[in-house]
Amino acid sequence: MSEPNTITINGNAFTFEPGETILDIAKRQSIDIPTLCHLKGATPTGVCRICVVEVRGADKLLPACATPATAGMLVQTESPQVVAARRLILQMMLASGNHNCAVRGSDGRDWTHFQMGVQQDDQSGELCPVWGDCRLQDLAYRYQVDGHAFPRSPSPYPMETVNPFIVRDFARCIQCGRCVQACNEIQVNNAINFGYKGAFTKIVAAGDRPLRDSDCVFCGECVQVCPVGALVEKDVRYRVRQWETEQVRTTCSYCGVGCQLNLHVKDNRVVKVSGVEGVAPNYGSLCVKGRFGYDFVNSPERLKTPLIKENGQFREASWDEALDLVAARLGKIKTDHGPDSIGVLTSARVTNEENYLASKFTRAVLKTNNIDHCARL
Repeated sequence: MSEPNTITINGNAFTFEPGETILDIAKRQSIDIPTLCHLKGATPTGVCRICVVEVRGADKLLPACATPATAGMLVQTESPQVVAARRLILQMMLASGNHNCAVRGSDGRDWTHFQMGVQQDDQSGELCPVWGDCRLQDLAYRYQVDGHAFPRSPSPYPMETVNPFIVRDFARCIQCGRCVQACNEIQVNNAINFGYKGAFTKIVAAGDRPLRDSDCVFCGECVQVCPVGALVEKDVRYRVRQWETEQVRTTCSYCGVGCQLNLHVKDNRVVKVSGVEGVAPNYGSLCVKGRFGYDFVNSPERLKTPLIKENGQFREASWDEALDLVAARLGKIKTDHGPDSIGVLTSARVTNEENYLASKFTRAVLKTNNIDHCARL
């Protein structure tokens, strides 16, 4: 007899806590159950059915992400029935829309004819903009499937490109719902949801308006969680491939929260920003400035050396010269007029550590408490 709160997965017994799902236990034990719709921190839906597993005694395959574990449960994660179900689901997804990756196939027609149609929709002769960085493609390779099994079903909706940040490609949307959950449950912006029914199902903003005319705040959470090429940063699409970049972790400088982000760097230029998942304080989430406001880094107008104004004109100076000038001027003002004649303004857009140093300098060196910064609502 099985012990209480023990589940057997692929012949191995594991203990679990009440409320845990089969997927929770499998992840903790490094058992790979593939998912497409599952989003950590959001309510499990089981809508994509990729994570189905075989449970002894059940009359059908069950979604691991939404099925609570029960004592004595016997689970198989890669049985022939499970693999056949996953292959079928992937074949249907690949036959839907413009999935012109290497596993898409030609659905019984000439590949060139299919690709020409996709090129017209994409306005690009290249393969899918997330080729090599797509969860659907990964699973298609894993289970050795393509789009030949079913006739192609094109999307009834054109691509949305009218906003400055995000391209919405409905022809590559697999309707997994991750973007909806990210918007409504993670960011709680409630800007998008499922709309229409059947073959006309679509992810819509209120009134089916473009994102630029909706309640969307362009935090980009939907882009980060999209497992396919349906949501892509506009500045990155077809310009940068994932394998061409190096990720550099840093702290966002737009406010004092300290959000952790990855700078995607190509040729010594920042080309994309993503949130660092699973790390405090933001756990992958970013605001519109943190995710999209990075162009200033590469701006040719950005100051690179200190400037000193003489006779109404700025001239470049070394750091030593500039710091010596500032120290001399502050020292003279302090001597002539007293320390409280000096005030220091810092910024809410620098780190807490930098603001602390400014406060320490003001109080310990300048001998005044006149320090403030711009954190005002």
